[in-house]
Amino acid sequence: MAKAVGIDLGTTNSVISVMEGGESVVLVNSEGNRTTPSVVGFKDDQRLVGQVAKRQGVLNPKGTIFEAKRFIGRTWDEIQHEAERAPYEVVKGDDGGVRFVVAGEQHTPEAISAMVLRKLVSDASEQLGQKITKAVITVPAYFNNAQREATQNAGKIAGLEVLRIVNEPTAAALAYGLDKKGSETVLVFDLGGGTFDVSVLEVGDGVFEVRSTSGDTHLGGSDFDYAIVNWLADEFKAEYNVDLRKDKQALQRLIEASEKAKIELSGLPETTISLPFIAMDPASNAPLYLEKKLSRSKFEDLIGSLLGRIRGPVEQALKDAKLSKDKIDEIILVGGSTRVPAVKKLVKELLGKEPNQTVNPDEVVALGAAIQAGVLTGEVDDIVLLDVTPLSLGVETKGGVFTKLIERNTTVPVRKTETFTTADHNQTGVEVHVLQGERSMAGDNKSLGRFKLENLPPMPAGAPQIEITYDIDANGVLNVSAKEKSTGKAASITIQNTTTLADDEVDTMVKDAERHAEEDRVRREGAEARNQLDSLRLQAQKAVDEAEGASDEQKQPLQAAMDEAKTALDGNAPKDELESKGQALAAALQAFMQATAPQAADGPDDGEPTTEASPADGDDDVIDADFKPSGT
Repeated sequence: MAKAVGIDLGTTNSVISVMEGGESVVLVNSEGNRTTPSVVGFKDDQRLVGQVAKRQGVLNPKGTIFEAKRFIGRTWDEIQHEAERAPYEVVKGDDGGVRFVVAGEQHTPEAISAMVLRKLVSDASEQLGQKITKAVITVPAYFNNAQREATQNAGKIAGLEVLRIVNEPTAAALAYGLDKKGSETVLVFDLGGGTFDVSVLEVGDGVFEVRSTSGDTHLGGSDFDYAIVNWLADEFKAEYNVDLRKDKQALQRLIEASEKAKIELSGLPETTISLPFIAMDPASNAPLYLEKKLSRSKFEDLIGSLLGRIRGPVEQALKDAKLSKDKIDEIILVGGSTRVPAVKKLVKELLGKEPNQTVNPDEVVALGAAIQAGVLTGEVDDIVLLDVTPLSLGVETKGGVFTKLIERNTTVPVRKTETFTTADHNQTGVEVHVLQGERSMAGDNKSLGRFKLENLPPMPAGAPQIEITYDIDANGVLNVSAKEKSTGKAASITIQNTTTLADDEVDTMVKDAERHAEEDRVRREGAEARNQLDSLRLQAQKAVDEAEGASDEQKQPLQAAMDEAKTALDGNAPKDELESKGQALAAALQAFMQATAPQAADGPDDGEPTTEASPADGDDDVIDADFKPSGT
């Protein structure tokens, strides 16, 4: 049976894991690393993903897309601030969504995320020796319906069957509590690169029940990075009157240096940020250097307002779970940004105890996702996962009021029905406006969709009895139906395409991704053939250099094969030609090695001729046919 994997599709880094021998294990990528940067680079008609894309980002800032997860499932109005600070070009799509523009071509956040997923799955398939087609993908607990669906679409574009979308904190608790025998109340504090959420769960006896969840999808480690970026840029501008944020390449260097400084300050009290040749002096045209010392205390001051935003969701999650902080048995830290000392200090201050740091914050979510994948495919038994809907769902009623049918933190799957009526006499139809959010007025919440219940008979206001049912499945997919009881008239809607992508766009992206996957395979095989030929050429050159007694006649065939190999390499020859030249060079090298190998002889050391034994003697000792007596 084909393996199903668990994937933590992160803002900064992504991880993939699988069940092996009853345990979830992280799979390494083709570079041998356990985490893969969620970065895609477009360079010279190539699509680079992961570490190789991140490495070339400084020299290619406009063609290197990172933090796509921050934009996925969002409209331009929701994410404009983050879009404007990016070194790459982000624009508003015709549908109101977000698009990345590289060399005149537009890419959706779903398509970029799909490229990261394909890289993860391709490397994992090679490691496992089987093609992976099924996955559980995690999302921040506070992702709304549009963001969850967009993530599901990214999986579809990557060629995956997404078995389930699971909340990241829930997945973390799943990995942490798998072997727990007693019951515990666990608080999962998840601060990643782009999002923050906190969940309270009851864990024990194979049951994982989410009690509450809260968060901020506009808060993460990258905001810490940009706090340093802005400080550096402001200091540099004050000194040289040059705004580095307006130079895309300089901005990319600032972002990378700030991320590095943040990481270093987790272990050091102070670090130095040094960026030579960061800009040119507008007056003298001389190169300018940036060198600043950043202390941990200054860094904590820079992110003070961001840390303040952590407090609200933690307190809200406890309130919704109807628990005091002393009732929390374990605190699990998830996400690389929880390594920041000020974050750990704040967690201890808010919850009154030290967090559990026995789990790897970068990997625990993917490990939990693999366990859930194992549950869904039958590899894991006796595990029940009860998740919740992160935001309230309801309908717009008279006066633009948001009337909730399903409150936030309700366990899913769930089905809820309420009866409504008409506001005016002789209404022949009603429009059902489906909303998600926590505000009291409909216009302040997110619209998920609308549908109409029509052809009702004329009746006085208040007479029709219209049952509206909200039904959320285990994936968080919402179905809404309306039925007038006396007539039986009914209508319904499945909340989908809230990502701003139409079905035909998704299908086009799937085909485009498959086409590029084939191109990438051909390109990779060509690169491997090139590397093998070049390695063989160097090996042949070494053999020639070390064969001191070899004649020109012996060297000539090998030298000719080496020259042809070099011509093919320099001329960017196709894979078949590279392999053909490699076979010819290998044969020439083998012949050369045989011709120049030192020859052993069994004869006497004085060089005297040796008499050949007669076959009639019956002896097994026969003179080597290549042996030539001295003097011949």
